[in-house]
Amino acid sequence: MRPTRPEGTNGGPQGLPGISTTGRRAGTFCVLLIVALAVQATRVQVFQKHDLDHNSANQRATIQRYAQPRGNLLVAGQPVTGSAPTGGRYAYKRTYTDGALYAPVTGYSSQTYGNTQLEGIHDDLLSGTDPRLAGWAVWDAVTRQQQPGGDVATTIDPAAQRAAMQGLGNQKGAVAAIEPATGRILALASTPGYDPGTFAGTSAADQTAWKKLQDDPDQPMLNRALRQIYPPGSTFKVVTAAAALANGVVTDIEAPTDAPYPYVMPGTTTPLNNDTGACDRAGLSLDEAMTLSCNSVMGYLGVQTGLDRMTAMAKNFGFNDARLDTPVRAARSNFDTEMNKSQLALSSIGQYDTAATPLAMAMVAAGAAADGQVMYPQLVDKLTKADGSQVQLMHPSLYHQAFGAAVAQQLRQLMVDVVENGTGRNARIPGAEVGGKTGTAQHGVDNSGTPYAWFIAWARPAGSTAVPPVAVAVVVADSQADDVTGGGLAAPIARSVMQTVLNR
Repeated sequence: MRPTRPEGTNGGPQGLPGISTTGRRAGTFCVLLIVALAVQATRVQVFQKHDLDHNSANQRATIQRYAQPRGNLLVAGQPVTGSAPTGGRYAYKRTYTDGALYAPVTGYSSQTYGNTQLEGIHDDLLSGTDPRLAGWAVWDAVTRQQQPGGDVATTIDPAAQRAAMQGLGNQKGAVAAIEPATGRILALASTPGYDPGTFAGTSAADQTAWKKLQDDPDQPMLNRALRQIYPPGSTFKVVTAAAALANGVVTDIEAPTDAPYPYVMPGTTTPLNNDTGACDRAGLSLDEAMTLSCNSVMGYLGVQTGLDRMTAMAKNFGFNDARLDTPVRAARSNFDTEMNKSQLALSSIGQYDTAATPLAMAMVAAGAAADGQVMYPQLVDKLTKADGSQVQLMHPSLYHQAFGAAVAQQLRQLMVDVVENGTGRNARIPGAEVGGKTGTAQHGVDNSGTPYAWFIAWARPAGSTAVPPVAVAVVVADSQADDVTGGGLAAPIARSVMQTVLNR
């Protein structure tokens, strides 16, 4: 008879054959370690992935972003950017062709200071990490393969951009030019400017250039065309005239209005003064008031139109919109929604708290040019892969129908008369029909600052009935010129930009 083994030694109910109690415990512990490791790996790779990817201490994504040449920003199909090898940890850095000329459009891409404007908004496409660039997205995600950077084709007209920047020169100011029928931005200028290539890398020279720009009291890195608001002065009278006409307050631009002289602002003993004695009479027509830029008449008409209807018209042109994207976001232009009548009178002539970006005022001129259709401003035409194949095509889009064609025709006539017979004579272009409006806005404590000189306009070939191909807004701030008026300072810049577009 075969002897039996005691239970619990090397087999039987108390254990597996050949495994001791100590071995079982060690095996169980190893299994627990593996489970714990799997849980930790899952937590790190899945649940903490986003936080770790965006942790400032994680350099992997940054190194990968600069491991290859960056895609380009294009103007008229030609690159205005490039990439250069560095020989360092970040293999390539951004370069710029005519950097200062196009900085208001491109923004900057810096290995030290990040990305802004189009460089920032389309960073994934330009750096090659946008999933839309992938041939097979799943495989690229698994292998972490980076695609060549794509390109961003802008709407900018290079000749118009150069005319705008040259017109501003050394003065502090901005220009925004739009194609009224589509909303495509043809020029976006801001001075004083900067060259984004001077701080694109990580060297001591890059850091010095950055600090110099940050310390400059003239704020050369501020995009004054999109990100700065100014009191628009008398250029806002175009909005007031549009509101009065669209709401039947005025039906005939040449008929006498009921505007009294002097016009004492409601609830006050303060008359609304004019800048010229030619305005100092009662019953002026809207056409006369716009041609001479009469504060008393336009303030009166704004009050007669009413706050709600004035606010609605301002909104049609982008005022009070905090999310107006080009896709670069513009600063919020302001027209107060709560005012008494005296404040409304001042706001109706572009003063009090009324403030606008040059982009918004270009939209005002474009709306008049395009039969009341105000289009979304558009800075990008299309996005493409490195081989030129299309990723996304941008289409014109209606922002607001501000008023009808009949009102637009009257508004254009008012603006033509300003250029032909009034304060906008310096914007005349031989062989072209030009409509515009000047503005000289006071600012500073007790209006002690140098006035802001404004001009908004549109132009088309003489005899044409087509939508004008260009509308423009110009503001010059803190100029040292002797004639600090919209007609004397800003109108010639607008004329140069418009003439360039007409000549193309």
